[in-house]
Amino acid sequence: MGLDFSIIPKYMDIILLGVGWTVGITVAAALLSFVGGIIFAVIALYAPWLIRQPFRLIEWVFMGTPLLLQLFLIYFGLVQIGIDLPAFVAGIIGLGLHFAVYNSELIQTAILAVDKGQMEAARTLGLGRGQALRKVVIPQAVRAVIPPIGNNMIALLKDSALVSVIGVSELTLSAQRVIGKTYRPFEFYILAAAFYYVINLCMEWVQRKIERRISISR
Repeated sequence: MGLDFSIIPKYMDIILLGVGWTVGITVAAALLSFVGGIIFAVIALYAPWLIRQPFRLIEWVFMGTPLLLQLFLIYFGLVQIGIDLPAFVAGIIGLGLHFAVYNSELIQTAILAVDKGQMEAARTLGLGRGQALRKVVIPQAVRAVIPPIGNNMIALLKDSALVSVIGVSELTLSAQRVIGKTYRPFEFYILAAAFYYVINLCMEWVQRKIERRISISR
């Protein structure tokens, strides 16, 4: 039958809607994974044992099981205990917590690498332990791990396609729905891949801008 890219404009609105959902999920999950990574790191390093151990269990679960299974558990499993989340919210929570665990490992290493004299100096100036962590230690640690966290965010973008299995009409599912109408898989999968690549480039550009600003502020 050959290739026919002229059919694409007719269905571009559906594809662009999928792009919007993909960007929204990626941004929201990235923010959750970043903030969650910091919280998990602080709990893992400084919380009392009784609080630390449940979070260790959560980390073990999210690192030791597939992301796809985690999405199924959050979206389909929580309904059985009375928690009925919209697919979009379930996708954000699943992606966000999954990558928060990996970000936490990076941030923990960076926190431990900060000179202990920084904490001592902050305490000498009258800051409490929490204030010293929030204002002195954690900012330095986060600056050190921006590149690897940025790589995790790009991986998050690619894994966002998995939320299609719980019914979120992101880019991959939108392309599949159009293919179901047109029977033109090659054209629309290529188009979806091109959009993923463009979003990826935009994320890399943002990451470089952040890294450049951080290097100037040091």
